[in-house]
Amino acid sequence: MDKRLAVLVDADNVDWRCAPLVFKEIATFGDATVRRIYGDFTKPNLSGWWNILNNHALVPHLQPAYTTRKNSSDIALVIDAMDLLHSGRVDGFVLVSSDSDFTRLASRIREQGLDVIGIGEEKTPPPFRRACKRFVYLENLEAQEASENDAKKDTPKSKDSPLKEPAQSPSSSPKRNPTKVVPLLREAMRAIEEEWVTVGAIGSHLHHADPGFDPRTYGCTKLTDLIEKTGQFQVNRKENPVRVREKKTTKR
Repeated sequence: MDKRLAVLVDADNVDWRCAPLVFKEIATFGDATVRRIYGDFTKPNLSGWWNILNNHALVPHLQPAYTTRKNSSDIALVIDAMDLLHSGRVDGFVLVSSDSDFTRLASRIREQGLDVIGIGEEKTPPPFRRACKRFVYLENLEAQEASENDAKKDTPKSKDSPLKEPAQSPSSSPKRNPTKVVPLLREAMRAIEEEWVTVGAIGSHLHHADPGFDPRTYGCTKLTDLIEKTGQFQVNRKENPVRVREKKTTKR
């Protein structure tokens, strides 16, 4: 049975164009049973969200700002989150925001024994990222979408239906060199203390150490591909689950 997830979107803090990618990613974690979005939709910059609410079954919570420099939407989101937490109707939360003000909310939910998945930009402050069990960068979702569009572009088409180049997302960032993850992988394998370590165990350790860890940050869709791409580890794909060990250097 899929986990019942409460998806709470901070409309003031996330671009509406990311909505399809966000809900596609959420589906990999469970069922978005509760879908709520918070913001002052009377503002012109939130009209994009208002126009696509029905596309994603989002229930809008219109929260006008009572005074300047105060975000009443954040407070409304927190109140609803606590009500849902104590109702027992959901198994976990997805907080879609890059706002560090939700750090304590994420910590409080996890103290109650429920998982919290954060989705936001790479600029999200570390305290909020680390308060979540997992944190997904929007830039990685956009890069993955662009990669999939590139793959479709390579599919032969007739002259009557020419392909167009996919637009580059303004928030996408260059991928990190896979070799930069080698120290993290070695640290994970040392902690597990086995010669051959399952990829799943490595992934669990990495996510515990850094909830924002994602192979897509290094240009790979899967952790196994990333480990192989570093060139520093031996990967045994014949076993199930796949196992990994560090390559042994030969002494001369």
